[in-house]
Amino acid sequence: MKVIVADDEPMIRAGLEKILSKMDSNIVVIGSYSNGFDALTHINRLEDHELDVLITDIKMPKMDGLKLIEAVNDRSFAKLIFSGFSEFEYARKAIRCGVCDYLLKPIDKQQLAEVLQRIKGAVRRLEPEVLEEKEVQEMQGHHAIHSIKSLLLEQYDRNLELEYIAEQVGMSAHYVSRLFKQMTGSTITDHLIVIRIEKAKQFLTDHPHMKNYEIAQSVGYSDPVYFQKLFKKITGCTPKDYKKLHR
Repeated sequence: MKVIVADDEPMIRAGLEKILSKMDSNIVVIGSYSNGFDALTHINRLEDHELDVLITDIKMPKMDGLKLIEAVNDRSFAKLIFSGFSEFEYARKAIRCGVCDYLLKPIDKQQLAEVLQRIKGAVRRLEPEVLEEKEVQEMQGHHAIHSIKSLLLEQYDRNLELEYIAEQVGMSAHYVSRLFKQMTGSTITDHLIVIRIEKAKQFLTDHPHMKNYEIAQSVGYSDPVYFQKLFKKITGCTPKDYKKLHR
């Protein structure tokens, strides 16, 4: 399987090449570029049978990943796009450009392997086409969950209402709640609690001088009594005892 990689971050490109080489001895990276323009220049010199997969980032100088995909939309090799951006608009544009999948950074090795396996196992080479509606919904669901988890990690100390979370991913509160439970097996509230308690553990070990109410506020709880009860329920000990155990 011949692959071309395009990403403006040298460490990302090197890491991806390493992952690909260890994944399958038959995978050969025939080109690695820091921008879409240089990648396109190489691709234009190749016949379709000389390239199997193009893996490109979205945000790059000279020519971004979406423009690169658009430029080779009529070519029969598979297009795989990845990015650190989790907004749906990028996924929608990628779908319209005929990509076979859209992955988010950091790259999930298992997911990448599954995508490449699908490409490798195809009876015929992939033709540019819009994904079926079911696949589109699955892709959007995947990115919604990723976006929600990222939001919870970044804003765990805020009062996160379900309506606000739903608004950030462009979906209804009811749908987001049901989707998260269906795809993760946990509610958004329970997932947020786990994040907050883990953050509280870090504060307790890294900043032992902090008061209980200060840690509670730092992880999003205005009521220190409630925080203490919740902490004990999750960890089996009080914040004070946890601090003693991890000095």
